[in-house]
Amino acid sequence: MSHAIDLNSDVGESFGRWTLGDDSAVMESVSSINAACGFHAGDPSVMLATCKTAVERGVTIGAHPAYRDLAGFGRRFLDASPAELTADVIYQIGALQAMASVAGGRVAYVKPHGALYNTIVHHEAQAAAVVSAIAAVDQSLTLLTLPGSVAGRLAEEAGLRVAHEAFADRAYMPDGSLVSRREPGAVLTEEQIPEHVTRIANGEIKAIDGTIIPVTAHSICVHGDSPGAVAMAADVKRTLEAEGITIRSFA
Repeated sequence: MSHAIDLNSDVGESFGRWTLGDDSAVMESVSSINAACGFHAGDPSVMLATCKTAVERGVTIGAHPAYRDLAGFGRRFLDASPAELTADVIYQIGALQAMASVAGGRVAYVKPHGALYNTIVHHEAQAAAVVSAIAAVDQSLTLLTLPGSVAGRLAEEAGLRVAHEAFADRAYMPDGSLVSRREPGAVLTEEQIPEHVTRIANGEIKAIDGTIIPVTAHSICVHGDSPGAVAMAADVKRTLEAEGITIRSFA
């Protein structure tokens, strides 16, 4: 199959003396990075270093804004007002834009993190707040989200570009949603991932019950903080390239 797909990974999630993931090594395999913006992880020094490494590697930079939840790593829902959430997302994108500019690059897209990412799949008010923030900062920014999300619909209505992603290491339900991490088989094994990512790149997913469902994915996410993330990213890249699929950023 002669076509292209993006590989993205969450990076820049170290903070102070606490280190998470091997960002430099992951960037050898992916084409886009979602850089933490300080609210769930990533202090200013980490943000700047992340952007510099991305520019050196020729990797596209995306902002990875989150709820203001440093202690919970952005994985807890916060009942923020739309106005507060819009301001928080503007603040985070702007901070990363400054770091990227100093590093000689630019922020090309936005992928919300953790609980915020999951919430705006279905929460109209918070999805609208995030979309408003992105549109206010830069209309050329792309929103990276799940297929069928409320945020994606609102972003398209606001005139923003939208890209959809699927996950390299996660199992799917027959309706296209992710299998809950509380359920057995939610995270795929190393042996299952090659077939899974090849299917995604060719427009389909095999659900946990064997159902084949169509999917439009512009990007495949490889989690940068998971055990074996560096090896997984390299394996995914190698698998796709062996199928004749080019790794190239959607943005």
